[in-house]
Formats: sequence, C-alpha cells, structure tokens
Amino acid sequence: MTQAPDHDAAGRPRLSQAVVLSEAVALADREGLAAVTIRRLAQDLGVTPMALYWHFRNKSLLMAALGGRIIGEVDLDVDDGAHWSAQFHTVLRALVTTLRRHPWAGPLITSSACESPGYLTALEKVLAILRGAGFSTEEATAVSRHALSTAMSLVAGQPGRTSPDGTEEVRRYYETLPRERYPHIVEAAGPLTTCDDPDSHYGFGLDLMVAGVVAMAARKR
Repeated sequence: MTQAPDHDAAGRPRLSQAVVLSEAVALADREGLAAVTIRRLAQDLGVTPMALYWHFRNKSLLMAALGGRIIGEVDLDVDDGAHWSAQFHTVLRALVTTLRRHPWAGPLITSSACESPGYLTALEKVLAILRGAGFSTEEATAVSRHALSTAMSLVAGQPGRTSPDGTEEVRRYYETLPRERYPHIVEAAGPLTTCDDPDSHYGFGLDLMVAGVVAMAARKR
C-alpha cells in the first residue's frame, strides 16, 4: 500500500491538527494570542477556513488544544533521588521556562487545557511530589494551584515586559514622587520598572515560592 505524501503539491506540510497547532503557536509567539483566529490561520497556511474546521470544529476547541500543546512542552523529568523540594523546584522552573517562550499561554493553560494529556501528566507529577512531602490531598491541591498562579505571575509581571516607552514613563513618575513621603519608592524606581537580569528575576521568584512551601511542610512535621 502506498503511503500518503507528507506534503502537498505546493510543498507545504499536509494539513493536520499538529500542523495547525504549530502554525498557531508560531503566530501567537509573533503577534500575541489575539491574532490567532481560524481565518488568519487559514490565510497563513494557504487553505480555506473550512479546511481548518475539519480539524477543529470551532475556535474554543482550537484554543483548548493550543493550551494542551503548550503544557505538553514542559519538561517534567526530575531526579527521583532528589529531595521533594528540589523536584518541586525543577518542575516549577520547567513550567516557567515554557511560559517564558510563550508568555501568552498562561490563561489557556488554566482555562482550557485541563483535559489534555500534557496537563494531566503535569498535574499528577506535582500532586505526587507534594503528597510525598506529607501534604494532604487538599493541601497539595492548594499548593499546586498557587504554584501555577505564581509561575504565570512571574512571567506576566516581569518588570519592563510592557512597552519600553510605558516603562520609562512609570520610572520617571516614581522618581518625581515627593522623596520625603515616598523615599523607598523613589530609591527603587529603577528596579521596580526594569529587569536587567531576567534569570535572576525568575530564580528569586521560584526560590521564594518553594521556600514558603518547604516552611509549610516543616510546620506540619
């Protein structure tokens, strides 16, 4: 039996869910999630919108699959012999690394990816680590929710992630505040609005999160 070619007559990859999702990720990375529509994807792929509806019946299903695609990129490999806190830190760092590549994806992961295999695998991994640390099911659930929220907030809240003009405007505003009333804000105007070392920004945020969880586990013991 002859195998169907992987490309069409024009040399483009043959249309599939994987091809559509890859194009959607690339488009969102370039222009933001709002740019990802069925019509725009069809245009970029050189097909009709109806061709995409064959793979995704509506935009909601496309967004759910897109969220699942991103969470599936998270590297969940941990050192099985490491302390649970190191394992937890490793998974959180992997999540932040993925979100840094795709900063638009956070809301999709929380709202529409809950049934994807990637999401379920990641959630199972985190819950297993936390249950192994002595947290109850309810506590492990709460910690995992806050950990995901923290990861998304770190990426969305990176100082200077907004437009350079807007960041500079805020910095100047802080610097012109009355120093006698807001001395510490004036002093911190630069750090509050810029991020010269993003890796340190994310590392500090993750260390802070994990340290809090470790302290909670110690109190339980």
